[in-house]
Amino acid sequence: MHKRKLLAVALSTVVVGALGVLGITNASAAALDPALPPGGNFDLAIWQLQLPTGSAGSPDTISPAKLKGASGYSNPAYFWTDKTDGSMTFWAPEKGVTTPNSNYARSELREMNRDGSAANWTLAGNHTLSAQLRIPSVTKNVCVGQVHLGTGGSSTKPLLELYYRPNGDIYLGTENSPDGGQTLHKVGNVALGVKWTYVINVTGNKINLTVNGTKTSYSIPSSFNPYKQYFKAGSYNQSSSDSTSNGAKVKFYSLTVSHS
Repeated sequence: MHKRKLLAVALSTVVVGALGVLGITNASAAALDPALPPGGNFDLAIWQLQLPTGSAGSPDTISPAKLKGASGYSNPAYFWTDKTDGSMTFWAPEKGVTTPNSNYARSELREMNRDGSAANWTLAGNHTLSAQLRIPSVTKNVCVGQVHLGTGGSSTKPLLELYYRPNGDIYLGTENSPDGGQTLHKVGNVALGVKWTYVINVTGNKINLTVNGTKTSYSIPSSFNPYKQYFKAGSYNQSSSDSTSNGAKVKFYSLTVSHS
Protein backbone atom coordinates (compact mmCIF):
# COMPACT_ATOMS: atom_id res chain seq x y z
CA MET A 1 0.00 0.00 0.00
CA HIS A 2 1.34 3.46 -0.86
CA LYS A 3 2.54 5.71 1.98
CA ARG A 4 -0.15 8.31 1.20
CA LYS A 5 -2.89 5.68 1.42
CA LEU A 6 -1.46 4.31 4.66
CA LEU A 7 -1.45 7.82 6.14
CA ALA A 8 -5.09 8.32 5.12
CA VAL A 9 -6.12 5.05 6.76
CA ALA A 10 -4.25 5.99 9.94
CA LEU A 11 -5.86 9.41 10.10
CA SER A 12 -9.29 7.87 9.53
CA THR A 13 -8.71 5.46 12.39
CA VAL A 14 -7.70 8.29 14.72
CA VAL A 15 -10.79 10.34 13.81
CA VAL A 16 -13.17 7.40 14.27
CA GLY A 17 -11.53 6.59 17.60
CA ALA A 18 -11.88 10.17 18.80
CA LEU A 19 -15.53 10.26 17.82
CA GLY A 20 -16.11 7.02 19.69
CA VAL A 21 -14.67 8.52 22.88
CA LEU A 22 -17.12 11.39 22.54
CA GLY A 23 -20.01 9.00 22.05
CA ILE A 24 -20.49 9.93 18.37
CA THR A 25 -20.83 7.07 15.90
CA ASN A 26 -20.17 7.25 12.16
CA ALA A 27 -23.92 7.32 11.58
CA SER A 28 -24.59 10.08 14.10
CA ALA A 29 -21.68 12.15 12.80
CA ALA A 30 -23.02 12.01 9.23
CA ALA A 31 -23.78 15.29 7.51
CA LEU A 32 -27.25 16.71 8.11
CA ASP A 33 -29.31 18.02 5.20
CA PRO A 34 -30.48 21.60 5.94
CA ALA A 35 -33.22 21.25 3.32
CA LEU A 36 -35.03 18.45 5.17
CA PRO A 37 -37.36 18.69 8.19
CA PRO A 38 -36.01 17.16 11.42
CA GLY A 39 -37.58 13.79 10.58
CA GLY A 40 -35.50 13.61 7.41
CA ASN A 41 -32.25 13.74 9.38
CA PHE A 42 -33.19 12.01 12.66
CA ASP A 43 -35.08 8.83 13.50
CA LEU A 44 -38.24 10.42 14.91
CA ALA A 45 -40.36 7.28 14.52
CA ILE A 46 -39.63 6.64 18.22
CA TRP A 47 -40.47 10.11 19.53
CA GLN A 48 -43.52 12.25 20.28
CA LEU A 49 -43.08 16.02 20.35
CA GLN A 50 -44.60 18.27 23.02
CA LEU A 51 -44.92 21.97 22.14
CA PRO A 52 -45.43 25.07 24.33
CA THR A 53 -48.77 25.70 22.60
CA GLY A 54 -52.32 24.44 23.11
CA SER A 55 -54.80 25.06 25.92
CA ALA A 56 -54.04 25.55 29.62
CA GLY A 57 -52.75 22.28 31.10
CA SER A 58 -52.98 20.52 27.74
CA PRO A 59 -50.00 21.24 25.47
CA ASP A 60 -50.08 20.29 21.79
CA THR A 61 -48.34 17.01 20.90
CA ILE A 62 -47.18 15.69 17.53
CA SER A 63 -47.18 11.92 16.98
CA PRO A 64 -44.24 9.89 15.64
CA ALA A 65 -46.23 9.17 12.47
CA LYS A 66 -46.35 12.90 11.72
CA LEU A 67 -42.76 13.60 12.76
CA LYS A 68 -40.92 10.88 10.88
CA GLY A 69 -39.49 10.99 7.37
CA ALA A 70 -38.47 13.54 4.78
CA SER A 71 -41.94 15.11 4.74
CA GLY A 72 -42.31 15.14 8.52
CA TYR A 73 -43.61 17.91 10.75
CA SER A 74 -41.73 21.10 11.53
CA ASN A 75 -42.72 24.34 13.22
CA PRO A 76 -40.91 27.61 12.40
CA ALA A 77 -41.34 28.93 15.95
CA TYR A 78 -40.61 25.90 18.14
CA PHE A 79 -39.19 22.92 16.19
CA TRP A 80 -37.31 23.18 12.91
CA THR A 81 -34.19 22.38 10.91
CA ASP A 82 -31.52 25.07 10.97
CA LYS A 83 -30.93 26.06 7.34
CA THR A 84 -27.21 26.66 7.91
CA ASP A 85 -26.11 23.49 9.72
CA GLY A 86 -29.05 21.04 9.55
CA SER A 87 -29.44 20.80 13.32
CA MET A 88 -32.78 19.81 14.86
CA THR A 89 -33.66 23.00 16.72
CA PHE A 90 -35.98 23.38 19.73
CA TRP A 91 -37.20 26.70 21.16
CA ALA A 92 -39.04 26.95 24.48
CA PRO A 93 -40.06 30.42 25.70
CA GLU A 94 -40.55 31.43 29.32
CA LYS A 95 -44.24 31.99 28.60
CA GLY A 96 -46.03 29.00 27.09
CA VAL A 97 -48.52 26.21 27.70
CA THR A 98 -47.35 23.74 30.34
CA THR A 99 -48.42 20.33 31.61
CA PRO A 100 -50.45 20.24 34.86
CA ASN A 101 -47.38 19.06 36.79
CA SER A 102 -44.94 21.76 35.62
CA ASN A 103 -44.67 25.55 35.59
CA TYR A 104 -42.25 25.50 32.66
CA ALA A 105 -42.92 25.40 28.93
CA ARG A 106 -41.06 23.02 26.68
CA SER A 107 -40.37 21.94 23.14
CA GLU A 108 -39.33 18.39 23.93
CA LEU A 109 -39.37 14.85 22.58
CA ARG A 110 -40.89 11.97 24.57
CA GLU A 111 -39.68 8.43 23.79
CA MET A 112 -42.18 6.10 22.10
CA ASN A 113 -42.14 2.55 20.76
CA ARG A 114 -42.16 1.87 17.03
CA ASP A 115 -45.73 0.59 17.20
CA GLY A 116 -46.86 4.04 18.39
CA SER A 117 -47.30 3.12 22.05
CA ALA A 118 -45.56 5.02 24.84
CA ALA A 119 -42.10 3.72 25.79
CA ASN A 120 -42.17 2.27 29.31
CA TRP A 121 -39.11 0.18 30.10
CA THR A 122 -37.88 -1.52 33.27
CA LEU A 123 -34.67 -0.62 35.09
CA ALA A 124 -33.43 -4.11 34.27
CA GLY A 125 -31.53 -4.26 30.99
CA ASN A 126 -29.31 -1.67 29.33
CA HIS A 127 -30.86 1.62 28.15
CA THR A 128 -28.91 4.42 26.44
CA LEU A 129 -29.66 7.92 25.14
CA SER A 130 -26.81 9.57 23.20
CA ALA A 131 -26.68 13.10 21.81
CA GLN A 132 -24.47 15.77 20.31
CA LEU A 133 -25.87 19.28 20.81
CA ARG A 134 -25.21 22.92 21.53
CA ILE A 135 -27.18 25.64 23.28
CA PRO A 136 -26.89 29.07 21.59
CA SER A 137 -29.20 30.81 24.08
CA VAL A 138 -30.72 30.17 27.50
CA THR A 139 -32.19 32.58 30.05
CA LYS A 140 -31.50 30.77 33.34
CA ASN A 141 -31.44 27.00 32.95
CA VAL A 142 -32.61 24.36 30.48
CA CYS A 143 -33.07 20.59 30.73
CA VAL A 144 -31.74 18.89 27.58
CA GLY A 145 -32.19 15.22 28.52
CA GLN A 146 -34.26 13.20 30.98
CA VAL A 147 -35.10 9.76 32.23
CA HIS A 148 -38.71 10.10 33.40
CA LEU A 149 -40.85 7.81 35.52
CA GLY A 150 -43.52 5.87 33.67
CA THR A 151 -46.00 3.42 35.18
CA GLY A 152 -45.55 1.74 38.55
CA GLY A 153 -46.92 4.31 40.96
CA SER A 154 -48.42 7.76 41.32
CA SER A 155 -45.23 9.82 41.01
CA THR A 156 -44.82 12.18 38.05
CA LYS A 157 -41.14 12.92 38.81
CA PRO A 158 -38.10 12.30 36.62
CA LEU A 159 -35.44 9.80 37.63
CA LEU A 160 -32.85 12.27 36.32
CA GLU A 161 -32.55 15.54 34.43
CA LEU A 162 -29.50 16.97 32.62
CA TYR A 163 -29.29 20.78 32.88
CA TYR A 164 -27.32 23.50 31.07
CA ARG A 165 -26.85 27.02 32.45
CA PRO A 166 -25.84 30.31 30.72
CA ASN A 167 -22.32 30.23 32.23
CA GLY A 168 -21.72 26.86 30.57
CA ASP A 169 -22.11 24.73 33.69
CA ILE A 170 -23.70 21.31 33.13
CA TYR A 171 -25.48 19.63 36.03
CA LEU A 172 -27.08 16.25 36.49
CA GLY A 173 -30.08 16.29 38.79
CA THR A 174 -30.84 12.89 40.35
CA GLU A 175 -34.16 12.44 42.14
CA ASN A 176 -33.83 11.31 45.76
CA SER A 177 -37.07 9.30 45.70
CA PRO A 178 -40.32 9.11 43.72
CA ASP A 179 -41.75 11.52 46.32
CA GLY A 180 -39.33 14.26 45.21
CA GLY A 181 -36.17 16.07 46.20
CA GLN A 182 -33.33 16.43 43.72
CA THR A 183 -29.56 16.31 44.21
CA LEU A 184 -27.43 18.31 41.76
CA HIS A 185 -24.04 17.08 40.52
CA LYS A 186 -21.80 19.35 38.41
CA VAL A 187 -20.60 17.23 35.50
CA GLY A 188 -18.91 19.69 33.14
CA ASN A 189 -18.67 23.14 31.59
CA VAL A 190 -19.02 24.02 27.90
CA ALA A 191 -19.19 27.60 26.64
CA LEU A 192 -22.49 28.86 25.31
CA GLY A 193 -22.88 27.96 21.63
CA VAL A 194 -20.20 25.22 21.62
CA LYS A 195 -21.03 21.63 20.68
CA TRP A 196 -20.82 18.90 23.30
CA THR A 197 -21.95 15.32 23.79
CA TYR A 198 -23.78 13.36 26.43
CA VAL A 199 -24.55 9.69 26.91
CA ILE A 200 -27.16 8.75 29.53
CA ASN A 201 -27.05 5.04 30.33
CA VAL A 202 -29.32 3.25 32.80
CA THR A 203 -28.54 -0.34 33.66
CA GLY A 204 -29.80 -2.21 36.70
CA ASN A 205 -29.58 0.07 39.72
CA LYS A 206 -27.05 2.49 38.24
CA ILE A 207 -27.01 5.69 36.17
CA ASN A 208 -23.92 6.13 33.98
CA LEU A 209 -23.47 9.61 32.52
CA THR A 210 -20.76 10.54 30.03
CA VAL A 211 -20.25 14.21 29.12
CA ASN A 212 -17.59 14.91 26.49
CA GLY A 213 -15.92 11.59 27.29
CA THR A 214 -15.90 11.98 31.08
CA LYS A 215 -17.96 9.35 32.87
CA THR A 216 -19.64 9.51 36.28
CA SER A 217 -21.96 6.96 37.91
CA TYR A 218 -24.78 7.19 40.45
CA SER A 219 -26.77 4.56 42.32
CA ILE A 220 -30.55 4.44 41.83
CA PRO A 221 -32.45 4.27 45.15
CA SER A 222 -34.49 1.08 45.58
CA SER A 223 -37.68 3.17 45.93
CA PHE A 224 -37.60 3.54 42.12
CA ASN A 225 -37.64 -0.22 41.50
CA PRO A 226 -41.43 -0.47 41.00
CA TYR A 227 -41.34 2.17 38.24
CA LYS A 228 -40.78 1.86 34.54
CA GLN A 229 -39.02 4.64 32.63
CA TYR A 230 -38.71 6.54 29.34
CA PHE A 231 -36.27 9.04 27.78
CA LYS A 232 -36.92 12.69 26.93
CA ALA A 233 -34.75 15.18 25.02
CA GLY A 234 -35.07 18.73 23.70
CA SER A 235 -35.54 22.15 25.29
CA TYR A 236 -37.34 21.96 28.63
CA ASN A 237 -36.91 25.55 29.80
CA GLN A 238 -36.46 25.90 33.57
CA SER A 239 -37.70 29.45 34.06
CA SER A 240 -41.04 31.21 33.58
CA SER A 241 -42.22 34.79 33.07
CA ASP A 242 -44.58 36.75 30.82
CA SER A 243 -41.89 36.91 28.13
CA THR A 244 -42.22 35.05 24.85
CA SER A 245 -38.79 36.26 23.67
CA ASN A 246 -36.76 34.95 26.64
CA GLY A 247 -36.21 31.22 26.76
CA ALA A 248 -33.91 28.40 25.66
CA LYS A 249 -32.84 27.33 22.18
CA VAL A 250 -31.26 23.87 21.88
CA LYS A 251 -29.78 22.40 18.68
CA PHE A 252 -29.17 18.66 18.23
CA TYR A 253 -26.68 17.21 15.74
CA SER A 254 -27.26 13.59 16.72
CA LEU A 255 -29.82 11.81 18.89
CA THR A 256 -30.01 8.04 19.27
CA VAL A 257 -31.64 5.54 21.64
CA SER A 258 -30.76 1.89 22.24
CA HIS A 259 -32.12 -0.83 24.51
CA SER A 260 -30.76 -4.30 25.20
